[in-house]
Amino acid sequence: MNILKRWQFWLGLVISLVFLTLALRNLHLPLVWQTVKQAAYIWILPGVAVYFLGVWVRAWRWHYLLRPLKPISTRVMFPIVAIGYMGNNIYPARAGEVLRAAVLKQREGVPISASLATIIVERIYDGVVMLAFVFLNLPELARLTHGSGVIGALSIRDVALWGTTIFVGALLAFLLAAMFPKPAERLITWLVNHLLPLRLRARVLDLALRFLSGLEALRSPLEALMIFITTVIIWLLETGKYWFVMHAFSFEVSFFALMLMNGIVNLATTLPSAPGYVGTFDAPGIALLVAYGVPGEIAAGYTLVLHAALWLPITALGFYYYLRQPLRWGKEVEQMRGERQVTV
Repeated sequence: MNILKRWQFWLGLVISLVFLTLALRNLHLPLVWQTVKQAAYIWILPGVAVYFLGVWVRAWRWHYLLRPLKPISTRVMFPIVAIGYMGNNIYPARAGEVLRAAVLKQREGVPISASLATIIVERIYDGVVMLAFVFLNLPELARLTHGSGVIGALSIRDVALWGTTIFVGALLAFLLAAMFPKPAERLITWLVNHLLPLRLRARVLDLALRFLSGLEALRSPLEALMIFITTVIIWLLETGKYWFVMHAFSFEVSFFALMLMNGIVNLATTLPSAPGYVGTFDAPGIALLVAYGVPGEIAAGYTLVLHAALWLPITALGFYYYLRQPLRWGKEVEQMRGERQVTV
């Protein structure tokens, strides 16, 4: 399928261009480039190391979520997670999540619908923790007096409130479905039989029930708590990369400010964008640092270098792992596309 013919690609491209325009307006671009050239890039190395440690924890968390379906070691999961990151970075609409589900099916035989359920659970936990980062720092943000461009305390508060409602609501729904599988199965069956055409019912019901099986790790409150704790560790490690990269530039903000930046930019990247979250990552990051008093050109140089440091190493590693055992482009991919159309 030609990506350039999909309307989602062009919508994401337009949104990225709008965000890039917002990010770079009123900046002296030669000074931004000078800031990038003068950065102390040695600080990127510990940042990348910390980030890869966070990816390893992500692999451990996914291994934990998949245990009821099939016990798979974290060592086996790590390359698959890296492949998923590579897919998210080079394809639109976070297609890497579906790619890693397909690779997992090919390599370990786990049904795509069930593994997609665990991936959606991951994203919900990620959203809850990112919103917690935002809420933790909202009082400090509200006291800032510097202009904040496209970021403002009120708008962030509104986004946080709406986002919390969505993510926590989804998490509660998944927890209830996991803890009460029989009533959830009856409800799904009733909805499918009453809302869908007859020709679609059997296929959708089969996918939905396999999806439900992917929620089994949430049946234990202790396991649900462990997934939350590992998610917090993941995002603290990623914020650690922000902190290391900051030392390559001539400014300093608190670790809590970088937590806030991490939460906001990753919430913004849930919007449609060009592959690699171009613009949707950069504009809110630059604006937030400006709100903390960082000169715009320095904030732009830091954010652009940080974005590249987040994108390039994991994309290269994922591509390396993928080339070692590429996906078979046959019936499995066609099945993947069909399941994605139903579940996404």
